[in-house]
Amino acid sequence: MAMTFRQQSAPYAHWEFVHPTSGDRLRVVPERGGLVTEWRCNEREILYLDQERFADPSKSVRGGIPVLFPICGNLPGDRLPLASGDVTLKQHGFARDLPWTIALLDDQSGVQLTLKATSETLAAFPFHFQVGMAIRPLSGALEIVTTIHNQSEAGGEPMPFSFGLHPYFEVSDLGRTRFEGLPSRCLNHLKMAEADTSVQLSRLPEGVDFLTRPAGPVTLVDELAGTSLQLDHQAPMDLTVVWTEPPRAMVCLEPWTGPRQALISGDRKLELAAGQSTTLRCRYVVS
Repeated sequence: MAMTFRQQSAPYAHWEFVHPTSGDRLRVVPERGGLVTEWRCNEREILYLDQERFADPSKSVRGGIPVLFPICGNLPGDRLPLASGDVTLKQHGFARDLPWTIALLDDQSGVQLTLKATSETLAAFPFHFQVGMAIRPLSGALEIVTTIHNQSEAGGEPMPFSFGLHPYFEVSDLGRTRFEGLPSRCLNHLKMAEADTSVQLSRLPEGVDFLTRPAGPVTLVDELAGTSLQLDHQAPMDLTVVWTEPPRAMVCLEPWTGPRQALISGDRKLELAAGQSTTLRCRYVVS
């Protein structure tokens, strides 16, 4: 099978990548936040996408793999204090709302998505950053390797940031969905209070939003379909957020580098001095 990397117009305008060996397919809409909208693996669609909502650019996306940068979650009053003065950052940052560029990886194993600082981002976040995401469909898996550069001039304050992914995964029934690998305690984002993870999981059909600090991989099990999806994430992007929004038949299983308000509290806040870069890795494995 030949590798495919081409623009398509249906069912919406997107770039399509088909792996030459497995036939697994990615659909990507770079101008909508570098959004991977579909990932077909082993002849099965893994991601959830509300196409009707996606067709209205005025509405936030419900589906695919939104990118969270330079913050995960929100800030008090949407304000980030910096040495140069306070700036305004809305929930989850701006990366998911801006156009990215797309290219084929040099080894043709996947696609490269890139977001660079612009005059618009500098007004909200005064750093000359570059975010590059190498997205590779592997055998029964999807690997995402993200490299973040601070390209600001030397001598300025370090660039603080958090990074995360917000992928939506299809499930058959929220009441027949379970998890493996989560710790016993979590942070309930709805109340910003510590909670029992098992209690939160029992409420998946009602809607949950919680963060955990697992010691290893986390697995989402769809009991009706007899399938599972394992998130294998590496430090520092090894926090896990679980989010549901019933009646949507989907679960978000999200790797984050830091909790909400990390850039205020300092809890797992990441910083890059001018000229520095860092690489973040995660992989989703289907079985």
